[in-house]
Amino acid sequence: MKEQIDKFLKYALTLDGDEKGEAQVYCDRFFQAFGHDGYKEAGATLEFRVKSKNTTNFADLLWKNKVLIEMKKKGAHLPSHRTQIFDYWWKLRPDQPKYSILCNFKEFIIYDFSLQDEPLDRIKLEELPDRYTAFNFMLPKPATPIFENNLEEATRETADLVAKVFNSLLERGEDRNCAQRFILQSIFTMFAEDYQLLPKDIFTQILLDCKSGKGNSYDLIYSLFQQMNTKEQARGGRFRDVKYFNGGLFANPESMELTDEELAMLFSAASQKWNKVNPAIFGTIFQSSMGEKARHAFWSTFYN
Repeated sequence: MKEQIDKFLKYALTLDGDEKGEAQVYCDRFFQAFGHDGYKEAGATLEFRVKSKNTTNFADLLWKNKVLIEMKKKGAHLPSHRTQIFDYWWKLRPDQPKYSILCNFKEFIIYDFSLQDEPLDRIKLEELPDRYTAFNFMLPKPATPIFENNLEEATRETADLVAKVFNSLLERGEDRNCAQRFILQSIFTMFAEDYQLLPKDIFTQILLDCKSGKGNSYDLIYSLFQQMNTKEQARGGRFRDVKYFNGGLFANPESMELTDEELAMLFSAASQKWNKVNPAIFGTIFQSSMGEKARHAFWSTFYN
């Protein structure tokens, strides 16, 4: 996937950004970047007729009930075209696409008008290699997209969320050593996926799947941690690109069957931009968020 995205980026940078002359080939290459042979092979339609009572307009691309794409010339101010793409989306009812994308060759704005009026995400072309999981709905086998509505750096709230998960584990009777290992392994993994030491958003996607009932947190998280402790890479499956992490942190892979509330808190924490976090500052805030009793339980393991 990374190679396909890089290939698309290299090609897109050669274009002049002409709305009429290059929009269609741009869309075709965009589909190829996400594993399709092209837009047509995927089942999408260019210049799709959007009819109303008295007029017929043409949307640049419609992919069934999945996505609507409207292209504008390079440099166009995309937010000013929101009304147009919303109008197309509205007139396509009852078979409206889930997502709508405005693109000016240099930036993408993603909407889900059935969910909210504000964009789900704004992604510049050069950010695509790091942010392509926001377009997981474009894959031949769609996965849940990971959006960043709020692009702020991970802050005190993030550390507080992780601390609350640890507090919750202790309060419901989990062994403190196991809870400590699980939290430390989770924190490292959240850093690792944003520093591209792991496949993009793999831990975040696992948590999202568990939140939506597509998996069990104990099984999936344990499998990831176990693979991170295995020198031989998996030959296939979800963890085939997970590399071995030495140093001992994952020598005893830990996992927990998390409650719905714990999953929600850990997912919110994982969704932050961990590559912007200063680990030393995070540690200080994390400790202060745990409370005296939980803090003692967390650190006393190192001295016993």
